[in-house]
Amino acid sequence: MIKTDILIIGAGPTGLFAVFEAGLLQLKCHLIDALPQAGGQCSEIYPKKPIYDIPGYPEVLAGDLVDNLMEQIKPFQPGFTLGERAETIEKLDDGAFIVTTNKGTKHHAPVVAIAGGLGSFEPRKPLLENLAKYEDNGVAYMIKEPEIYRDKKVLIAGGGDSALDWSIFLADVAKEVTLVHRRNEFRGALDSVEKVQQLKNEGKINLITPAEVVALKGEDQLEKVTVKNTSTSEETDVEVDNFIPLFGLSPKLGPIANWGLEIEKNAIKVDNTYDYQTNIPGIYAIGDVNTYPGKLKLILCGFHEATLMCQSAYQKIFPDKKYVMKYTTVGGVTGFDGSKKEAPKAVVKAID
Repeated sequence: MIKTDILIIGAGPTGLFAVFEAGLLQLKCHLIDALPQAGGQCSEIYPKKPIYDIPGYPEVLAGDLVDNLMEQIKPFQPGFTLGERAETIEKLDDGAFIVTTNKGTKHHAPVVAIAGGLGSFEPRKPLLENLAKYEDNGVAYMIKEPEIYRDKKVLIAGGGDSALDWSIFLADVAKEVTLVHRRNEFRGALDSVEKVQQLKNEGKINLITPAEVVALKGEDQLEKVTVKNTSTSEETDVEVDNFIPLFGLSPKLGPIANWGLEIEKNAIKVDNTYDYQTNIPGIYAIGDVNTYPGKLKLILCGFHEATLMCQSAYQKIFPDKKYVMKYTTVGGVTGFDGSKKEAPKAVVKAID
């Protein structure tokens, strides 16, 4: 059983920043996310996409924003349960909650903050007749352990950042990398497109465009995929060990929709904008997952909501204590790891 002060469901930017705000209140956080790494969409879908509306950053790449948030919360030593989806919730007699994941990991906390962005993400799967047969037998929709593909023949399908980035990464891991995209143009970051072209010229990546995978072949394990040129309709069998279709992720509220929360248009209604608590006391919803009059789905707004949520959570956990807010410029930042950041103190010197 994992015990914490605030259990955060969703490790995207809003969930990560909540760790920092909770840490300032000396509250411990643990995060659950169905994705294999922290960062939510910023890490999984568009790590190299520039974001222009983060205060203090005229421009910052989504992946760099996540890296900075992870560095910012490091002193507060958050725990992570990654690659697992929050499945069920049980409210105890004392008002605390037990949240269990789809893999049976149990978490205990007096406060639950749902920061699941647009919900849990499910991969968009290609429409192939026998796809399910090869799932976990050569077909995967996310790359969790790149070393699995060491010295293997890998075919990636897709035209976005994930497909480009993983093709580049696996070029130094796999025996052979083939990238298939239905168009000649890619919609990923320009430097990634140029890198793929360079690797193709060096013979490190096989690039097939415009084309799509139309069939999978093999006994029990995937052995070949059939690739169809969409211009000529010519079909070619390509020997592979692994097929990784990276067509993005489809957001769904998932099991959280069955927790008794008030739902409106696939989002969680919050009772007020004072603390973003839901209709169930002790459960909050922050970031893109919530809805209320005037809601804006911006990372900036999620940061604001996380800040107010933590203040309310502190009062719930310590109802007899009164917290007096101190600016970090005055009180500094004290981490659970013993670190201390503070502005230098002015030196007072007597005048003779």
